[in-house]
Amino acid sequence: PLPGVEFACRPGEGRESLFLPARGGQVQVLRDLKLESQHYEAALSELSGLGSCLEGRDLWRCGLEDCLDFLGALQRCPAGSVQAEWPAGGRISRPRGIVSFDSLKVSAERAGAWLQVGGGVEVDGRSLMSVSKLLEAVRASKGRYVRLTEDSYAEVSEALRKRLRALSLLARDRGGKIEVPAVTAPFLQDLRQEGAGLELDRAADTLLSRVEEASRLYPKIPPELRADLRDYQAEGYRWMSRLAAWGAGACLADDMGLGKTVQAVALLLSRAREGAALVVTPASVLYNWKNELGRFAPGLRCAMLGPSDREKTVRELGPGDVLLTTYGLLAGESELLSKRTWRTAVLDEAHMIRNRGTRTSQAARSLSADFRLILTGTPVQNNLSEIWSLFEFINPGLLGSFEAFTERFITPIEVRSDPGARQTLRQIISPFVLRRTKASVLEELPQKTEITLPVELSAQERALYEKIRSEALIRAEEKETSTVDLLATLMKLRQAACSPRLVDPSLAIPSSKEEAFMGLARSLIAAGHRALVFSQFTSHLALIRGALDQAGIPCLYMDGSVRAADRASLAAEFQKGLTPLFLISLKAGGTGLNLTAADYVIHLDPWWNPSVEDQASDRAFRIGQTLPVTVYRLIAKDTVEERILELHRTKKQLSDALLEGTDAPKSLSREDILRLLGQPAEG
Repeated sequence: PLPGVEFACRPGEGRESLFLPARGGQVQVLRDLKLESQHYEAALSELSGLGSCLEGRDLWRCGLEDCLDFLGALQRCPAGSVQAEWPAGGRISRPRGIVSFDSLKVSAERAGAWLQVGGGVEVDGRSLMSVSKLLEAVRASKGRYVRLTEDSYAEVSEALRKRLRALSLLARDRGGKIEVPAVTAPFLQDLRQEGAGLELDRAADTLLSRVEEASRLYPKIPPELRADLRDYQAEGYRWMSRLAAWGAGACLADDMGLGKTVQAVALLLSRAREGAALVVTPASVLYNWKNELGRFAPGLRCAMLGPSDREKTVRELGPGDVLLTTYGLLAGESELLSKRTWRTAVLDEAHMIRNRGTRTSQAARSLSADFRLILTGTPVQNNLSEIWSLFEFINPGLLGSFEAFTERFITPIEVRSDPGARQTLRQIISPFVLRRTKASVLEELPQKTEITLPVELSAQERALYEKIRSEALIRAEEKETSTVDLLATLMKLRQAACSPRLVDPSLAIPSSKEEAFMGLARSLIAAGHRALVFSQFTSHLALIRGALDQAGIPCLYMDGSVRAADRASLAAEFQKGLTPLFLISLKAGGTGLNLTAADYVIHLDPWWNPSVEDQASDRAFRIGQTLPVTVYRLIAKDTVEERILELHRTKKQLSDALLEGTDAPKSLSREDILRLLGQPAEG
């Protein structure tokens, strides 16, 4: 009750009149117990949020963050109602108020692919910390407060702290100047929209103006596109177009089967008049891209890198041209492909560049393009280092050096499971990633999506196939073969289209269809999907099973030799959800099984009768299925398999002409067989 006198009373308790030693004698002190109680209750009310620090009646034990909260609470008490005493030599001043967006003044100058950021933060009407120091303080702080001076702190609002933390993890120090990638312009734009002061040089102002204009764009679907885009696909096209408009790259990470290709084709069409485009794909889907471009955008001219004159091919490309190539050729022809600037560069199945040290990944990063787009249903398959590799292609520098990315994100997230680091990384990359799952657009989808995946045979496979075909045609022309013999030749050709070892087990020729299947299977499994795999050839399923075993991919297997009771057991085991793949011969699994745990169906080879394929697909697509089902058909290009699909479309009576229990329909005439062999019948 008397300053300078070491005597204390509990507020509102004790005697109203006290005699205390002071000024060389005694002084009578008169207390207002009621007012003391009011002040004390007001202080306790302000301190109610610090109950976890309370020890006993009047003792709070606080760490630095809680101590600053304590001082802030006392600051809110009525003026003169609370006094603070400090140990000799130690003092923390009360928090200097809250640093919010309107306290921040930022300047930015563009320097190529970077923005040099300056400015500072103002508290109590005066500048107390530069932006560089503020970013450093926010990154170092574990709570709401940042240190302004040796003994003073300020609270940073939660919204501003999140933005600054993300920006601090993107920044690099260049001789005392802070630089952030130019593609982080939306972060600066967000600061300005929240109320921060923003001073820009002409180049930086132009960049932010482009960002703002792009956000208001509503690009029209190219009228030349021969496809009706679903609502979510149209929005994907517009999203990519907006990013392209201001110079940022994009990752379209829609789930498999949602039409990433057609969205990308729409974008290629919209940018075709401005220059040539490059599309890089795995070899297994190269011709699928060619077919899709021809189907959806016949006005675009497709080119491919052949065995010769590759430099001329690349040099002569212009507006309206799209160069299709594989990841293998990208790595082998990196110098050639990086010589020119592409208007648009697209990497399909972009997880192919996820390993940053490979030649393929390095070749991709060396490409020069006005807009970079990656398509992948599985942006992260194994670890966060893959995110860095993908983003270093679409937006170089955004995530810093790999060493910095490891320190700031990989270690905190993968080693320490830091939710803050995970949230910050998501905040940084989310403007450049669009991912929709089947569940999220279920109402937009048909109940069953069917996709034909063309497979290009290797030169050795093609030679084997043509040898069988030409010998049969010669015998047919010379009338030395019967219809039964021709049917046997068809069987052999269909086997050759699947794997040379089905024709002759001693052949050591690799199977292109097996390679395409393994790539598809890995992608599906990485994305958490499960699939039924059908073939009419049990010998083909056996080869696929061996490849899966060698790759360490678990699967279940069923063919006609499995007893009925065992089939039910296998089906029940698959339904439990522990095995991603179920290999089934078409005859063994075409009917009678409920396998709704699968949301994908893969047909390794086409059956004569499409209704039999549909029955097999319906093992997954049936009552009780809650997920959309996607059906893939692997079709060897320029083989009898393509002609079987043509029969599906043009010879409807084929469905009724199936000979039960055999491998060919009853009513195939000699002329039909010759057409399947690739030679029109006479007359």
